Amino acid sequence: MALGAQGRNAERLAITPRDFRPADVARGERLLAGLFEFGGETMDLGAGGDPWSGATPSRQFAAALHGFGWIRDLVAVGEPGAREALRLWLEWRRAFAKPGGFAWTPRLLERRVFNLACAAGELTLLASDAECAALVEALTTGARRLVGERDEPARALERVAVAALAAAASPSKSGGALQERCLKQLARLIPQAVLRDGVHASRSPERGLELLFDLLALDDVLSQRGAPAPLEMSRAIDRLSAATRFFALDDGRLATFHGGEGSTRARVAAALSLDPDAGPPSRSAPYGLYHRVEGGGVQVMADVGRQPEAAWSEEACSQLGALAVLGDGRRLVLGSSASAKAELDAARRGPAGGSCLQLAEEWPGIDLRREQLTGGPREVKVERRQHEHEIWLEVAHAGWTGLSATRRLYLDTRAGDLRGEDALEPEGRGRRDAVELTIRFHLAPDVAASVAADGRSALLRPAGGRGWRLRSDAEGLRLAPGVAFDDGAPRTTQVLMLTGLATPKDGARVRWRLSRDEA
Repeated sequence: MALGAQGRNAERLAITPRDFRPADVARGERLLAGLFEFGGETMDLGAGGDPWSGATPSRQFAAALHGFGWIRDLVAVGEPGAREALRLWLEWRRAFAKPGGFAWTPRLLERRVFNLACAAGELTLLASDAECAALVEALTTGARRLVGERDEPARALERVAVAALAAAASPSKSGGALQERCLKQLARLIPQAVLRDGVHASRSPERGLELLFDLLALDDVLSQRGAPAPLEMSRAIDRLSAATRFFALDDGRLATFHGGEGSTRARVAAALSLDPDAGPPSRSAPYGLYHRVEGGGVQVMADVGRQPEAAWSEEACSQLGALAVLGDGRRLVLGSSASAKAELDAARRGPAGGSCLQLAEEWPGIDLRREQLTGGPREVKVERRQHEHEIWLEVAHAGWTGLSATRRLYLDTRAGDLRGEDALEPEGRGRRDAVELTIRFHLAPDVAASVAADGRSALLRPAGGRGWRLRSDAEGLRLAPGVAFDDGAPRTTQVLMLTGLATPKDGARVRWRLSRDEA
């Protein structure tokens, strides 16, 4: 295992970065036993197995493996875990030291440099001089490579932040110069990636949370080094923290939109705990274009904006008006069923994958090219009103050919009574024939659902909670199979679908109501 003999002059990191993401010790113990689990797929290699020489179950599995995000959990087991982590990295280095190929794609390099840097303190305690020097060299070389990378422009900030972290921790004289170069780039990139309300430019709540963790680690390294953090970075941390609080729902997880999953309760709690004195979350994200409506045990997060522009849309969705809904702190409806961590049919990134309205198989004015979404609904208008215990929210757009769409929400914050209306109005002469409409509610995986005998309502019962009934005047109401994702792993669920027809002359109007089931 060793690359050379132990000695007194081992080259080690000057400062050990700290990852603020929580570790999963139970997962680390499984890794120590040779069980690798990513995205619902497994490789059981047995203790001391080699994950690098054989085929992996999928490309997503391989990405998780080469990104080394699992090393945090393995090291948390203690010395046996750290020793195994060192062995696995040395085996990886022997197989993939030469740059090129899948293992060296920008995103995997970015995550690998970050994760190895944060684990380096524990690894180097067990490593030989030569192994320490090899790890430091790998991190320094990786940082330089990240700074020069031009692929995936929407991840430029993440790459530069990781490069700055590795450079700041480096014991070499060149590390200081690279650190300064990275921090200058960081200050320029932050306003492009972090909106004024803290929402990430991708509009993914989870993407913002992950960037927050990276910047917190960099801020900690700079503090240890006695170097001031750029003002833009300090502002970004405050804003990302506020946005995480905004997107954190009553079940302790994030709202799911634009390829972002709900993350884990432990991860969200770790981020929120860093600012324990923060006030309550805001009611809206005016730049990120979300609204939070809650009261009476009902909590709603509404996506009221177009998809992000250009490269920021590569993992985004066209699901304007999508809703995430919780009842009494339990997740009932997911805002979106899409995940950037899973291989998806393109249709899941359209209206069919969100809890919103769709006409036939259309996307509202969207063109999907090379994974980017271009175009989109025109003239999106949002209005919110509140009076005593009543809240109204309305979002309207002219994205469908020949029809304008309006979604209206009303919440009685005393009774916990949520009502909605989806209306389509004729606009111009762009449509000649009637078109099928579908309003979907993607149910959370632990929600049991059944349709009433009269076909006018459905009972939704979350595990361990009381039932909620959704009633509607739609022409049809039915359940269909669905899927949701946890860390890229698919989970079977159901989709509640309200159906009808919209005509060029009269449009359509569907009303629905969600309230506690009194039965």
